[in-house]
Amino acid sequence: MAIKHFLQFKDFTRPELEYVFERTRWIKNQFKSYQKYWPLSDRTLVMIFEKASTRTRLSFEAGMQQLGGSAIYLNTRDSQLGRGEPVEDAAQVISRMSDIVMIRTFEQEIIERFAANSRVPVINGLTNEYHPCQILADIYTYIEHRGCIQGKTVAWVGDANNMCNTWLQAAQVLDFKVHVSTPPGYELQPELIAGVDAGHFQVFADPMEACRGADLVTTDVWTSMGFEAENEARIKAFADWCVDGEMMQAANDGALFMHCLPAHRGEEVTAEVIDGPQSVVWDEAENRLHVQKALMEYLLLGHIQG
Repeated sequence: MAIKHFLQFKDFTRPELEYVFERTRWIKNQFKSYQKYWPLSDRTLVMIFEKASTRTRLSFEAGMQQLGGSAIYLNTRDSQLGRGEPVEDAAQVISRMSDIVMIRTFEQEIIERFAANSRVPVINGLTNEYHPCQILADIYTYIEHRGCIQGKTVAWVGDANNMCNTWLQAAQVLDFKVHVSTPPGYELQPELIAGVDAGHFQVFADPMEACRGADLVTTDVWTSMGFEAENEARIKAFADWCVDGEMMQAANDGALFMHCLPAHRGEEVTAEVIDGPQSVVWDEAENRLHVQKALMEYLLLGHIQG
């Protein structure tokens, strides 16, 4: 049986994603009712971090333990990966000593090379190009609050970063639309959204117009990890791309606001929005835990009957 990886959102089909969402609901219910569920007893997750993390490490480590398994944290600063060991060699060794691997790194190429040499499933915990686990959590959160996302409109306001790229892949697979508004000079890179047809996204110069008619408005920090040197220039360029109450009013009644966190109130979003009644950012953050448990269960055990 071929090894299944989750390196980009489009690696899963719509039926696979729907299954993961259904398992997420069941696993979360078990967690909330304090019911022990240990399908991954004696399984080991290795977590490799080249980028700093709060939510990714906590959600994967706690999630694996809650499924009965164990998690090992590796930072490239403290391992041979940080001293020039080839990615291919590290993959051969690490995958012989574990059951599943999560990697949070810079270039997508690194995780693709690792997966090509791994004997076990590999999960993208974040790269410069994509952040599929976060979008899994975001879409599951939308489903929890508003039902099926098919046919809905998501407004992306801000940088055309890994989150934005992944939203566009999700729109293609799950059949919804993304309105994208970015400042000049920070537009979508066509090579990163290859395969997404024009019917699933629309680009707007004006962020207010992007929010008009949206069912979900979402954003991210203006300066992603690895781009800190550009921070001052980005603050000036993105000044009009702060999600505020006026943008949320332009969206549909009942529209939700999401942010993958950490957030900078007064920059990419105002306090009144992120702390307001339309915001579901705390549910969104918690759901990283639950969707990743369902994801790991699926990658290791396949479909669970019943």
